[in-house]
Amino acid sequence: MPAQPRTARGVATRERILEVASREFAEYGIAGARVDRIVAAASTNKAQLYAYFGSKEGLFDTLFAESLDWIVDAAPIGDDLADWAVRLYDEYLRRPDLIRLATWTRLERRPAGHLVDDEGERNEHKVRGIAASQEAGTVRPGDPFDVMAMVIAMSMAWSPVSNVYAATAEEPEEVHERRRALLRESVRRVVAAG
Repeated sequence: MPAQPRTARGVATRERILEVASREFAEYGIAGARVDRIVAAASTNKAQLYAYFGSKEGLFDTLFAESLDWIVDAAPIGDDLADWAVRLYDEYLRRPDLIRLATWTRLERRPAGHLVDDEGERNEHKVRGIAASQEAGTVRPGDPFDVMAMVIAMSMAWSPVSNVYAATAEEPEEVHERRRALLRESVRRVVAAG
């Protein structure tokens, strides 16, 4: 099992490695990422990286798990699925690397099925919330997981995985507001009961 940093300096080194690795894996994928580039940019060495993460794959696994947690914490699901979709859109603008990490996982590791082994556990509270809204009659009937998947897919319409157009935070705010309004209204119509 990889070591955990014991000092503030060790924690800072681990965080630098993760920050640099996020950019490296987002750009090059798992196979294309290079440990030499990561340690050089993080001002550390391979021994430190391997001590904390065990391997390049262990580094990616840690980074990917933390990126999933980041999205959950940054844009927690609420009762309003349309609002949640807009908050996800905003997170993709702030952290496009997180979507790219998920895309590389899908391309290089999990071409079908759930993206991660603990998908059910990770999404359990979301699915329960959607099911409760369905029981209350505010969200259309159907498999709550499928409803969640549809809302997430809609929120990614302009994300780095879009086949049509990938938005950036540098675009004018009025463009983002127009997209947010379209996304909010579209999700409301899709998930509305009746």
